[in-house]
Amino acid sequence: MPATDTSGLMDGKEFRESLKKYKPTVYVDGQLIESVVDAPSLQPGINAMAVTYDFAHDPAMAPLMLAKQTVSGKTVNRMLHIDESAGDLLNKLEAVRVLCQGTGCAQRYLAHDALGGILQAVSKIDDAKGSTEYTSKFAAYLQRVQDEDLTLGIAMTDAKGDRSKRPNQQLNQDVYVHILERNAKGIVITGTKAIVTGAPYVHEFLVMPSRNMREDDADFAVCCAVPVDAPGITIVSRPAGRPGEPEHGAPLFSRKYGQATGVVIFDKVFVPWDRVFLSGEWEFSGDITYNYATHHRHSCIGARAGFGDLLIGAGILMCEANGLDPNKKANLRDPMVELIKITEGFYACGVAASVYAVQDPYSKTFMPEPVYSNIGKLLLSTQIYDMHRLAHEVSGGLIVALPGPDEDHNPATAATLAEVLRANPDVPYDKRIEVSRFIEDLTASYQGGWYSLISLHGGGSPTALRQEIWRNYPVGSKVELVERLMDRGVLAEDNRAITKNKQPGRCCDAGCSQPGQPFMVPLPETKKKRA
Repeated sequence: MPATDTSGLMDGKEFRESLKKYKPTVYVDGQLIESVVDAPSLQPGINAMAVTYDFAHDPAMAPLMLAKQTVSGKTVNRMLHIDESAGDLLNKLEAVRVLCQGTGCAQRYLAHDALGGILQAVSKIDDAKGSTEYTSKFAAYLQRVQDEDLTLGIAMTDAKGDRSKRPNQQLNQDVYVHILERNAKGIVITGTKAIVTGAPYVHEFLVMPSRNMREDDADFAVCCAVPVDAPGITIVSRPAGRPGEPEHGAPLFSRKYGQATGVVIFDKVFVPWDRVFLSGEWEFSGDITYNYATHHRHSCIGARAGFGDLLIGAGILMCEANGLDPNKKANLRDPMVELIKITEGFYACGVAASVYAVQDPYSKTFMPEPVYSNIGKLLLSTQIYDMHRLAHEVSGGLIVALPGPDEDHNPATAATLAEVLRANPDVPYDKRIEVSRFIEDLTASYQGGWYSLISLHGGGSPTALRQEIWRNYPVGSKVELVERLMDRGVLAEDNRAITKNKQPGRCCDAGCSQPGQPFMVPLPETKKKRA
């Protein structure tokens, strides 16, 4: 039975109220923000985050947005759920897609990805040490986060400084977050994390290592949780979305929904031991990085599929508003099919990564299959610009030729523009303009550029994705496949490097859901709203 008990879970209004309990030091565009909840520059981001809470209370969305934890028996928001099956991963993927259809980027799924990745890593540490200390500590923290229905900002990407040098070799070591002091009560950390999604309007930060550390980088191998307003934390953030750009009026979409990214500066921040999950165990820093990256790239697939859905819908509407029918015009139909192919192509990789999910041997939780996750993320990263181009191709040049929104209310020109800029007689001028500005907002504005760049580099650059695909792809099995058809291979040695990677099991205990595990929950059909 789907989880339905929402007692203890916040809705969007309660989420907003919960942020008032925190007093973070936040700067946006050089201005100190007195109240995050009341700051106009952050409202689109808060709105997007609130949707993740409201959907949990929507009976139509609840089957996707709620999940029951086996260990605790409690119903939690899907964005805080630990995946227990391939079905869980399918549901998470679809949930993220649905959320991003409405918001562009729901942001909160990063918490899901980090919590799952850290649990896998601490379980591995305990296995190596023959203890339960790490898992128990993190499990207690996880339960509190789920019980309080918190939103977490993932502070993983360091400022990095000189990319040619390791963390301990930096002239200014504060370009990486690191441990300054250890004492009986906890640790003191300092340094800088960059590109922290939603930084101003989260409850807590999860600090994580951004790379595989070596022994001489041990102080940089730190993972911990800190409240957003802990003493010593300063957040320097971009605005969320496009709230009230004077030169563009009020964009229909990004005035309401958007995403803030922030640089988070840690200046001698104290973290008690019960919130510290890694404090110098450098051998396991790469496990956290890899686990989180795999989960997150899988989630990114769902997120950009939701964005692709917006482009597909807007492209078709623009064709209609221009008085053209893609059913009759191959020059419109073919680009739309290409846009559909791109969107559903990388989403299919996400589905495959879910179905071929890998059960972690230490935590017994499930992680998306890494090859399909990385291929899906690579496809969306490199094709996001094609998605924008295709939307432009079917829309025509009106997107950038339109007069500004203020002209709609100019008595000297409004009536004339309404007559000459109408195309389809069945579509009023203002509706045509509305669709055109919607596409501009998503693809040809500051916000559109942001979507392109965050798709390209967010969750890992194309170079990192290609590296992971090559590292995990079973080329050895392909070599052996050919060698079976030949008298011998190029090299006869069985232990040569190229044959090390072998095909993992499919539809077996190592790779698929077991009988009784839940699969993707179908949502009811969306009913049209009556006027």
